[in-house]
Amino acid sequence: MRILVVEDEQRLAAAVQHGLEAEGFSVDAVHDGLDGLWRAREGRYEAVVLDILLPGMNGYEICRTLRSEDNWVPILMLTAKEGEYDEADAFDLGADDYLRKPFSLVVLVARLRTLMRRGQAQPSLALDVGDLRLDPRTRRCSRGDTDIELTPRELEVLHALMSRSPEVVPKQELLHTVWGFDFDGDPNIVEVYIGYLRRKIDRPFGACSIRTVRGVGYQVTR
Repeated sequence: MRILVVEDEQRLAAAVQHGLEAEGFSVDAVHDGLDGLWRAREGRYEAVVLDILLPGMNGYEICRTLRSEDNWVPILMLTAKEGEYDEADAFDLGADDYLRKPFSLVVLVARLRTLMRRGQAQPSLALDVGDLRLDPRTRRCSRGDTDIELTPRELEVLHALMSRSPEVVPKQELLHTVWGFDFDGDPNIVEVYIGYLRRKIDRPFGACSIRTVRGVGYQVTR
């Protein structure tokens, strides 16, 4: 299992590298954003551990660039910054997970193993609710004949809802399904992403597919 660590704090990068290697991973560590982007493009990695504040090119730009090139290697972002909107920015650019410094190596390893299991899973069949369609195999969402561009995290949230439609999916279940059982960020990130989805799949079409069931969760209906 090859992991790329892009972290400019060399002592932290070395500690993460040694810790992951002790867990059986093969690890490359670099300390510059431009070098990190080149390695992520050229290497065959199972996951990338990516700091946000980097010299040369920051982690947001690296993540955005990789996703624009259809490189879907799982990305876990590290940062000392706090707040749900920083997390939302990272996810909206295509990151798969987010871990604040300081962090436990045990948690980092657990998050990486979860990301790699997701990457190895077979994609589900296409889902249809009314004229809303989601095909995880092609990462394509559409309403009628109109394609809708979703970030990876938005796609996961919508898939979790559509795969259970018309059932109500509890907020905590969404949090566990999409962000993992060991997610230690703000649980209100779920509301943030429901808002993102509504702005993309409902409002431009005069639709109301995502319904809030107060005190319970969310459901996707026709």
